[in-house]
Amino acid sequence: MPEPYDVPIRDDSIRLGQFLKLANLVESGAEAKPLVQDGQVRVNGEVETRRGRQLGPGDVVAVRGQAARVVDAGSFEDDLPW
Repeated sequence: MPEPYDVPIRDDSIRLGQFLKLANLVESGAEAKPLVQDGQVRVNGEVETRRGRQLGPGDVVAVRGQAARVVDAGSFEDDLPW
């Protein structure tokens, strides 16, 4: 699995389908649905087939050779000056 990049979320959790879009792993929910249903998405190394699965900080989602990690927006530092 490739090194995951961090994607901050505002709330305590986010649904898998929403996170796939937020992390730019897919372009739309319509694209996410078949990927998840077909078992092409992994959460923490395990195949996940539920788009509604709740993710929280520390969870890693991988699809199509890319990986993203859920992080809390309050603890996220992006080194930007603003």
